[in-house]
Amino acid sequence: MTSLIQTIETPDGALTILVDESRRVLASGWSDDQAAIIERVHPSLRPDSIAEGKTDAADAALAYYAGDLAAIDAVEVRQQGTGLQTAGWAALRRIAPGRPLTYTEFATRLGSPRAVRAAASICARNAPALFVPCHRVLRSDGSLGGFAWGLPVKRSLLDREAAARVD
Repeated sequence: MTSLIQTIETPDGALTILVDESRRVLASGWSDDQAAIIERVHPSLRPDSIAEGKTDAADAALAYYAGDLAAIDAVEVRQQGTGLQTAGWAALRRIAPGRPLTYTEFATRLGSPRAVRAAASICARNAPALFVPCHRVLRSDGSLGGFAWGLPVKRSLLDREAAARVD
């Protein structure tokens, strides 16, 4: 079975999504540069064969942008990393929309309050952006910090989630 790659238009620009043969998201990001998306995939998970095609993950991303912020939650992802990275990526998926954490709070959730740099590294190495919402982690002073796809996209995602937040 062949992996699929699809680029869709969003309010934040082109979003390209790469899924494996089981339709799990391997990587995604706000770019129409397919090579840049493929490069984010851990070498052990890079597909041998990729074709352009429609993905369910793209439908979920469009639903997210249409206001259903939970639409991305059920999308399966696949990443390769250390035990801490894997735990971190799972923890990122549990951060509620509109309720961002600081890197320190994120490190604390991982059981290592002093591992702020490791927490930031987990976010930086996150390949399936949006579906593993690393954009929901901020610097301790509340500023945006970094984001592989640019701070304007991160700000837009956070603003969208804050506006839809239900207390």
